[in-house]
Amino acid sequence: MGADRCCILVLNHNGRDLLAECLPSVVRAAEAAPMPCAVVVVDNASTDDSIALVRDRWPSVLVEREPNRGLASFNRVLARRDEEIALLLNNDVKLAPGAVAPLVAALQADPDALFSAPACWTFDGSTYEGMRTRVRIRYGLVQGLCRVPGFEAEVDRPGLTASAGPVLAVDRRKFLAIGGYDELFFPGRIEDLDLGFRGWMAGWRGLYVPESVAYHRGFASFGPAFGRSGCDLLAIRNTLLFSWKNLSGRLLAGHLAWLAVRTVASVATGRTAFVRALGDALSRLGSVLDARRSAAAGAVGRVDRQNAFFREFRW
Repeated sequence: MGADRCCILVLNHNGRDLLAECLPSVVRAAEAAPMPCAVVVVDNASTDDSIALVRDRWPSVLVEREPNRGLASFNRVLARRDEEIALLLNNDVKLAPGAVAPLVAALQADPDALFSAPACWTFDGSTYEGMRTRVRIRYGLVQGLCRVPGFEAEVDRPGLTASAGPVLAVDRRKFLAIGGYDELFFPGRIEDLDLGFRGWMAGWRGLYVPESVAYHRGFASFGPAFGRSGCDLLAIRNTLLFSWKNLSGRLLAGHLAWLAVRTVASVATGRTAFVRALGDALSRLGSVLDARRSAAAGAVGRVDRQNAFFREFRW
């Protein structure tokens, strides 16, 4: 079931004004899709009048209420739906009118695709944000970035991408088969790279489809909630969690060696941000080790597959 339909899920938490600005473009894109395409607001326990706004202005848009699990709320909603393909959006994303068709077509044409991602720009269209993501490990920390040196030559070229954050289309069955987004990273940051990496390890891949276009405000929810320093702390913490959960062999050994160096240097210089992020990550170590054991169970050629991921997407 669901092969002739798709859906767009928009994640929201107290984002009334963002929905008012962005949801009209999402509804128009759904109407222009090559197949019936439902629009669903996945509301993460909002306390503002987001739901009232949606029901008043867009009665055709469905609302699914969930406890606030960040991006992991998509998991439960997708488990209840039966479409083959779903677009997953943050509430600060606008879609170009023709955004849906290329993402759907890319997934349908490639049996090994887990997700497809559009070219994403700032709201005014002046600055490229992604989603052709590259990765590297620098001083022991995994970094994912789209605006890498020379990225301008790749903006209009389709290809593979390591991850996609605020907007992507997923093969629903594959997404659920690998567990969807990991709540370990709540409230957010890096979970998109974790999804892309786990998909790669399962033999699937992400596709960059620049024919599809989206627009993203960026930090529209996280910025006010956590501030720049809080967002940076979450990024460091979740990068540590990603490494402990996923890395193996020499990459893990190198990470742990740099972790010791960074910790000593941070203490010696009185720079507490890294130490605070490390402490927060260590408080989740039990969950990390459980996830690591689960991922490693029966994994043949895990190190080779991991190394291939970092070779494919290095910058």
